[in-house]
Amino acid sequence: MNRRALIGPILIVFGIFLFLKGDLLFHTSSIFKYFWPALFVIPLGVFFQWLYFIVLNRRGVGLLVPGGILLTAGIVCQIAMLLDSWGTMWPGFILAVVVGLFQLYWFGGRNKWLLIPINILGVLSLLFFAVFSIGALFGSLFGSQPIIAIALIFAGVVMMFMRRNHSL
Repeated sequence: MNRRALIGPILIVFGIFLFLKGDLLFHTSSIFKYFWPALFVIPLGVFFQWLYFIVLNRRGVGLLVPGGILLTAGIVCQIAMLLDSWGTMWPGFILAVVVGLFQLYWFGGRNKWLLIPINILGVLSLLFFAVFSIGALFGSLFGSQPIIAIALIFAGVVMMFMRRNHSL
């Protein structure tokens, strides 16, 4: 394996960390505080994936479920730790189950009944991501609820008094 292919992403992550949290001294406790998902959870998820794809030669498809869940949950936790966005990132844990089940579906014989929980949980996760992301975006852009309330009232008044065009 090329050494640059391994060290490059590590340097990028540390650079992003220092850019976002530049006022902190860089020491061992901050590494464990901010990078525990990259140190413990993500490697365990990659380990399960590696077992299935490399060691067992695609036998033992059940390893993909915990592998997909741990890998996705680790990525979600790492993003939430670096950006301090737990309130927005929590639907990623639902998405983690979707990824694990979808890997089981894709590599394990394509049982069509797995698509039911995959679709239900996937839609829920995307819906929660959208709702909480839009809520966080509007909260940071407008700063307070009265501005949103005034905008909604204004939009309602405009819709009530607009002339209807019927061109039938």
